[in-house]
Amino acid sequence: MAFSISTAFLATFTLLSAGGLVAGQFKCPEKTGYFPDPVQCDLYYKCSQGQPEEKVCPDGLVFDDSNPSQARCDIPANVDCGDRTELLRSNTVSDGCPRANGYFRHSDPQICDKFFNCVDGVPNVLPCPPGLIYDDSRSNCVWPAENRRTDCLHSKREKLEDGFSCPEGEVIGPNGRALPHPTFPHPDDCQKFYICRNGVMPQKGSCPGGSVYNEVTFKCDEPENVPGCEKWYEDEGKRNK
Repeated sequence: MAFSISTAFLATFTLLSAGGLVAGQFKCPEKTGYFPDPVQCDLYYKCSQGQPEEKVCPDGLVFDDSNPSQARCDIPANVDCGDRTELLRSNTVSDGCPRANGYFRHSDPQICDKFFNCVDGVPNVLPCPPGLIYDDSRSNCVWPAENRRTDCLHSKREKLEDGFSCPEGEVIGPNGRALPHPTFPHPDDCQKFYICRNGVMPQKGSCPGGSVYNEVTFKCDEPENVPGCEKWYEDEGKRNK
């Protein structure tokens, strides 16, 4: 399962190419259409009446040559450039954005569940869904088992303001199976507990009034069934004084 973040872009920019054919060398394969440069993946030609007009995709995007009737630029993960390995040199590199447009891994190598969405050189930090990590070879968030990166073995884990973070490893429930969203007791409050969405994303939880969290059954329960919390509500007045 992967969370897809790919988005197609229409290219409407005409710029001077640095890596493609010398102007005038390209021959239109058909009189009308949009055709790729043979060596530069972000360069293409608009042919009208057999005459080529040089075009280049916005920085960070490459030309998708699957449909000659339209000028379509997309992120590299969605386009098979083949032998078109050259790219126009980027002049808009900024912190987090090696190219002006596209999706890129977080600059902190230990933060694997976030990535940069760069638009015109401005980085925007986006999170992956809980439990997924960003794989820049696909420009997708994927499950760790599907990940192709080698630097995400010890990713930083999110922490709540009280310092809680989800422990590593599976939590086995009463039925003998791993819990997909395990829960954990609060260290100081019998009514409260923590939820770990997909085992990694911490979230606070609270039992309804009159009940307390039972870490054996992983559910809210009557106070008398939870050792140490039998008099939690009886002593509430004392704690609030």
